Amino acid sequence: MLSELVPGSYARSNPRIEPPGAVVVVTGGARGIGAEIARQFAEAEATVWIGDVDADVAADTAGVIDGARSAVLDVTDAVSWREFVSKVLDECGRIDILVNNAGVMPVGAFLEESEATADLILDVNVRGMLNGMRAVLPSMLGEGRGHIVNIASMAGMLPLPGMVSYNASKFAAYGASLAARREYDGTGVTVSAILPAAVRTELASGADLGGVLPTVDPQDVARAVVRTVRTRAARTSVPGWVLPGWSIADLFVPESVERVARTLAGHGQALALDAAERSAYLARIARQASDHAAGGHSGGTVVDGAVVDSAGTSEVRAR
Repeated sequence: MLSELVPGSYARSNPRIEPPGAVVVVTGGARGIGAEIARQFAEAEATVWIGDVDADVAADTAGVIDGARSAVLDVTDAVSWREFVSKVLDECGRIDILVNNAGVMPVGAFLEESEATADLILDVNVRGMLNGMRAVLPSMLGEGRGHIVNIASMAGMLPLPGMVSYNASKFAAYGASLAARREYDGTGVTVSAILPAAVRTELASGADLGGVLPTVDPQDVARAVVRTVRTRAARTSVPGWVLPGWSIADLFVPESVERVARTLAGHGQALALDAAERSAYLARIARQASDHAAGGHSGGTVVDGAVVDSAGTSEVRAR
């Protein structure tokens, strides 16, 4: 029992998974963070499966990554998950690592956000992650080993203006990750949450990143994901100092002081996007949001993508 108190004992108590030869699933892997995660796992000699609703782009991405394959996946659809997982299991026999990366990040005034936009946020960021865990857990538990990495966000701990629904979704993703980690403790299956700050991706066009949150590159997030295979850490922020820094500030800094600091840091960037810089991108993605609202779910796994609803609310993912 005392040995469990030694740092690193949790990782050592679970079956090792070495990246070389591992079968890795990355959702939303066609672009941005997901594509970089897939590339880094492939460079570590893993067999990588990219699941994305944009099948053509996913196939193009897989085509330039050695050891990568792709298949269509709508994370909001349980049937799509079953078909995707069955394909991976039929060809590879197992899934060692799942990276729930697919996500959308709407920003803008809460009262101007349509129900369709709120539905998309919750369907992709919360239900999509839960669907993914539910789809792979039976086979992982059967093998007695497996690792799930959920890409949450520092927005799962740090609330920001213009991100009410997104904050809600990422608080949920973070909480679900920790709860699943506890529920499956002792089974050989581990769950880790990654909490990036603002990420420089295509989706960030027109956004003034930084301020309250530092900015990082997709490569930084991918490295943190790969590292959890060794550490099995419960939570990892990117950069690493942000999580402990915010935890200390939230615990000890009075709200009056925090309000002044937030104002000085410019914490309202999510309410001040440059729509002109994003117009072409938003127009392309708006169709996917409309299809999702109509029940087609074709916008369900837009990653590093943007959505515009009828009120003009824009969506930008900066994690």
